[in-house]
Amino acid sequence: MQGLPEHQSSDHLWLIAGTGEGPALAEALLAKGWRVRLSVVGVAAARAYRPHPRLELLVGAIGGGADRPSEPALIQALEAAERGGDRFRWIVDASHPFATRISAALARVCAARQQPLLRLGRPLEPIGTARLLDGPPDLAGLSRPGERLLLAIGARRLGLAVQHSPQALHHARLLPDPAGLRLALAAGLAPERVACLRPGGDGQIEAALCRRWRIEAVLCRQSGGTTEALWRRLCHEQGMELRLLRRPPEPAGVPVLPLAALLQHVGSSGTL
Repeated sequence: MQGLPEHQSSDHLWLIAGTGEGPALAEALLAKGWRVRLSVVGVAAARAYRPHPRLELLVGAIGGGADRPSEPALIQALEAAERGGDRFRWIVDASHPFATRISAALARVCAARQQPLLRLGRPLEPIGTARLLDGPPDLAGLSRPGERLLLAIGARRLGLAVQHSPQALHHARLLPDPAGLRLALAAGLAPERVACLRPGGDGQIEAALCRRWRIEAVLCRQSGGTTEALWRRLCHEQGMELRLLRRPPEPAGVPVLPLAALLQHVGSSGTL
């Protein structure tokens, strides 16, 4: 990976993150003396971050719809920083493991412009008793007629999951987002079998929903972090079958580091 020339050394860093490891990562980078531009998709995610004099918070997708970044917008942002003599020393991609479009766009743009880029990697948990699926089409043949299946995979792939498990009785746990709710209803889910909840908490609401709906199987993403851990625990406690959508591969050529190693690699800004 190519770094900045010595005369372009900078204490400026661009962090693209959500509500998982993002807040802790931002705090650690600020403590190391970095000036951090932080990009989050929505207002709800922004609330997870504390104000700081060296933190510039940007809310909204980068030049496109959610998970559909505009590469020209990325290039424009990098060029604007360079023209101002404030080029980013690092870009840190801490977006969700399934937010593949933003990660791929960052990889292409940064490689073309020789912009140093790091990717925060989440550990892969052992599969254990879960079933690992390559995608929603793998649901075909798994679900029994009338099986009570909870879909906890986000709104974008709900339609595919319903299409490939027509014999199941579908339920969904979604973020409280109007667009996601519209997708769930368009996929054929009954309103009384859709729950819109913010992430976080101790899982008591999800546990109660599973009991109320008499859920037999849960489909979630192999995303690592707290969400996957929650569904693993609830499935174990309530005797539900866990089905995991396989995590997509990371973009080629981008160093992928766990949190501690990433912070060590970035180091301090030199302004402390």
